[in-house]
Amino acid sequence: MHLQDTLQSAQHSLAANKSRSLLTMLGIIIGVASVVLMTAVGASMEGLILGQISSIGARSMVIFPGNQEGPQGTVVAGFDSLTFDDVEALERLTTIETVAPMMFVDAERATYGREESNPRVLGTVPNYFANREVEVTSGRMLEESDIQAARSVIVLGPDIAEDLFGLHDPLGKRVQIADKSFAVIGVLEEVGTQFFQNADEFVFIPLTTARSMTSQKYVNSITMQATGNFDVALDDVTSLLRTRHGIVNPEGDEEKDDFIVRTSAQANDILGTVSLGLTIFITTVAGISLIVGGIGIMNIMLVAVTERTREIGLRKAVGAKRRDILLQFLVESVALTVFGGFIGVFFGISFAVLIAAIINEFLATYDFALSLYAIALAMCMAFITGLVFGLYPAKKAAELSPMSALRYE
Repeated sequence: MHLQDTLQSAQHSLAANKSRSLLTMLGIIIGVASVVLMTAVGASMEGLILGQISSIGARSMVIFPGNQEGPQGTVVAGFDSLTFDDVEALERLTTIETVAPMMFVDAERATYGREESNPRVLGTVPNYFANREVEVTSGRMLEESDIQAARSVIVLGPDIAEDLFGLHDPLGKRVQIADKSFAVIGVLEEVGTQFFQNADEFVFIPLTTARSMTSQKYVNSITMQATGNFDVALDDVTSLLRTRHGIVNPEGDEEKDDFIVRTSAQANDILGTVSLGLTIFITTVAGISLIVGGIGIMNIMLVAVTERTREIGLRKAVGAKRRDILLQFLVESVALTVFGGFIGVFFGISFAVLIAAIINEFLATYDFALSLYAIALAMCMAFITGLVFGLYPAKKAAELSPMSALRYE
């Protein structure tokens, strides 16, 4: 029997029982769709997380005040553990190039005439923009003279500038925040989310101005850039803060510190752990679904062998060889899994696109990503499933005796 005849025979056989074929493929469809969907979501999330990591920078680190409890509920550290004296000490480290403290100002809204918006107000210094590699689209950044004179000037994020001024030029206009008037000196370029927050909704004022508005004696976070060896700089920062805060921690236990240091390397480690967990989950789901689908295919093919016993006997009587019968049933089994695999790929991609569209409503930097390697791997798994689970029914059909098969009722 020629291969073309075998393929046509398999096609006619599957088409004659469309509903049964579709139900048989269901396990394969679910398995392949799961692989495609989860890998697409995983790749998209990886791109999102890497985007957040890149916003830190390879030589950057961010320090946050810790807030942990010690024995019997005693407070080891609170939100006020980072002081301006700490900032000055960090600036004296030779392994640190730039230091930028940040302070949040509690302001519910910003207004310009009848227009209003809800920004996040940050007091900081010029080094902040260098550490985050942010540029302005118009006007200028904060300068050291603004800090020294505690000027009432402000740099707007693009979303806030659009809310308050629309298409008009905001430079030189005055924005009201917390009963204080600020002159707009610049508008930042669009950067999207950073640390899963919309950075385009931030506005920036001089750190000294923020201190006068809040009377705050501590900073909310500190960004820094290392000069050379990043690991050495990280050790210097950690040792300095532990010494200044009187923390005895020779074991390097982060839970004993009253501050938290976050770096891009740590974020990459977290990403690696998440990716490993996702891979294990995908493999488990796909494996279970394909095994279930494979068992279903084996059962259906065994039923098909029984139903077509006389057909098999007739084919052998007119000259069909054992390998022809074996090949015919293997082709039918593989055709079921491969076609089911294509359907699974379609549904997997469709759901991944839908999820990306929904998430994009909340995270503008979430982009749909698709792994062609994962699709190829899923289709190979479907093909192997059809081959493995179709082998026993095909072998049983091939071993039938022509005389016994023709007498079968």
